Amino acid sequence: MFDRIRRYVGRRRGAEGGAVPERRASRARRAHNLFEAAAVYVVARAEDDQDLTEEAAGWVSPEALSFGVSELACRAVVALARERDEPPAKVARDLLGLPVS
Repeated sequence: MFDRIRRYVGRRRGAEGGAVPERRASRARRAHNLFEAAAVYVVARAEDDQDLTEEAAGWVSPEALSFGVSELACRAVVALARERDEPPAKVARDLLGLPVS
């Protein structure tokens, strides 16, 4: 699941020229979907890219970003649970390093 997100962000970076300041400025002016913002934000956090994390956080309101990240987390846990053929609760606890209840 996260590999798909990384590939999506990688394609977007490659198509838009990566860290070229003029292109980043034009991206900032474009209206962003809250799910796009959440996906870019999560991948940037996973890759420890502080600049992209801050940029994605500015695309939508904090509330919208929070909702998008939450929705992404839910979908990721469900997809991973299906892949592993395990219940979502077990997968979520495993991802967080919590003991099985």
